[in-house]
Amino acid sequence: MGERQNAKKLYSIGEVSRICNVSKKALRFYDQIGVISPDMVSEENNYRYYSEETLLLVPVVKYYKQMGFSLEQMQSLVEGSTYQCLERSFLSKSEELQTERQELLYRYTAVKDWYELVREAELVSQRKEHDVTIKYVNSTVYCSKEQDFSYNYMESIINIPWVNYLESIHNEITGPVILNFPSFREKRDGTCKRARIMQMPLRPLVKDAELKTLGGTMMASVYHVGSLDTIGREYGKIEEWASRKGYVCGEESFERYVVDYWTTRVPSEFVTEILVPVTRMEECR
Repeated sequence: MGERQNAKKLYSIGEVSRICNVSKKALRFYDQIGVISPDMVSEENNYRYYSEETLLLVPVVKYYKQMGFSLEQMQSLVEGSTYQCLERSFLSKSEELQTERQELLYRYTAVKDWYELVREAELVSQRKEHDVTIKYVNSTVYCSKEQDFSYNYMESIINIPWVNYLESIHNEITGPVILNFPSFREKRDGTCKRARIMQMPLRPLVKDAELKTLGGTMMASVYHVGSLDTIGREYGKIEEWASRKGYVCGEESFERYVVDYWTTRVPSEFVTEILVPVTRMEECR
C-alpha cells in the first residue's frame, strides 16, 4: 500500500526545481514548448505538479542538452521514438556536430596562426641587426590572384578585391599576406607594376582556384622592421650578400608580411620577411 502511495506522489514545481537542480523558469518553458509537461495543474492556483516518472525526464533532457540537441529537437526524443527515428536523430546530430567541429578548427587555426605571427614579429623586433640568412623553404601551395601593384601597401595588403575573390570561391585564409613580385630588380628599383597576392587557404580549394607555389628550394631571407616605404634597402642587402657568398638571385621575390596593417596602423611596428630564391654560381654555369 505504501509503495502505491509513493508511486502516486506528486511533486510541486519548487520541489522538482530543488531535487533536479533546474530553475522553475526552465520548467515552465519546458511545459510551454511541450518537452516536459506537469501531470496536474491545480484549478485553484494554477500550480504545477509532477509525478516521479515525469520528474525523471529532467536528467534525460539535461543529457540531450549536453549533446547539443535543441529543446525543439528534444520533443520527439523525450516522447519516445522508434529505433529508426532515434537513429535518424542521432545521425543528423552527429553530422551537425562534425560540421561545427570543423568550423571551430578553422577558427582555431586562424587565431593560432595570427598569434604565432605576432610572436614572430616580437622576437624579430628585439634584434637590433637583421642579417641575410639562407634557408630551405618547404614547398607550399597558396591561394593567389595576380593584380596591379602601385606601391600602395595598405591597399595591397588589406585587399578588398582579394577578399571578394575568396568569397566567390567559398574559401577563407589564414597566416600572413604574401606578395609575389615577378621581378626582384623592378621591385628593388620601385618600378614593379604587377604582383600576386598569396595566402594559405583554410578550406579545400575549388577546382578553378588560382594557385601559386612558394618554396621547394633554398631562399635568401632577411627581415625588415618599420615602414614598408623603406623596404627596398633590404633588397640591396640580399644582393650584396649573394655576391659575397657566391649565390645568384632568382628572378622573383616574395614579401611575407608578418605584422602589417591588419594588426596595427603604426608603421614602425611592421615586420616583413623578404624571400628570394637563390642558387650557387657554379650551379648556374
